[in-house]
Amino acid sequence: MPLISRFSSLAPRYDALLCDVWGVLHNGKRAYDGVAEALITYREQGGHVLLLSNAPRPSDVLPTIIGPLGIPPHAYDGILTSGDATRSHLASHALGTACYHVGPDRDVALFEGTGVMRVSEAEAAFILVTGPFDDEVEGPEDYRAPFMPLVARGLPLICANPDIMVERGSKMIYCGGALARLYGEMGGQVIYFGKPHGPIYDVARQRLNEIAGRVVADERVLAIGDGLMTDVTGANGQGLDVLFITGGIAAADCGPDPEHPDPQLVRALLEKHALHAVAAMPRLVW
Repeated sequence: MPLISRFSSLAPRYDALLCDVWGVLHNGKRAYDGVAEALITYREQGGHVLLLSNAPRPSDVLPTIIGPLGIPPHAYDGILTSGDATRSHLASHALGTACYHVGPDRDVALFEGTGVMRVSEAEAAFILVTGPFDDEVEGPEDYRAPFMPLVARGLPLICANPDIMVERGSKMIYCGGALARLYGEMGGQVIYFGKPHGPIYDVARQRLNEIAGRVVADERVLAIGDGLMTDVTGANGQGLDVLFITGGIAAADCGPDPEHPDPQLVRALLEKHALHAVAAMPRLVW
């Protein structure tokens, strides 16, 4: 697995990208230097870019979030989120129409058009987790006591964001996946939507084919991500090549300088989790 400094050395091997968003394109506060230009250049040379995010929001709201951070619409062809898949499942009413929502109010767009109501814990038929109520201060242990009666009642939990943690500026914050993991460890039933789980990749392939106007073979698709347990695990499980971005959530495990990862530490980190990547780089730059 080579450690590369420029995406231009790898790009010609692929017709399309499944590119993660948070940790690859931005840190929650601003876009990383050069990343928008890298995607724009790739598209100008004929490549297709589908942003594949574990954001617990419908994809149509993401441009209004990432645009102000420095990722313009012409840097990508489309967006697919775990929120899209979650909303489709909610609309099926497979678990009923009474939901206890654990997460901030900014995620309530998931419920629009689904016919599902947000109700109290006592009235709920199931739980939807999009993240902590206040991710600036809360972590999974804050939810152990509240989850106990819900697990005892046998309420299934839908996780709309399998990420465990992400970087927000210089701070690490917990995501929905951390809460869902705890709920499962406590004996509760958890249903995940998003990476690394297979269904989101089936939809992603379909979307890429629509964008390209033809069938894009798996060997011509490159996944790009910084999350070992989501992006890299998901791509490995789907037989897709993956470019590991070391400067995101795994930066501390790849050396003291996020911009200059230690090749031996990067390889050891992947080997520790029995994962593999075709290449690694600190930031996505052309």
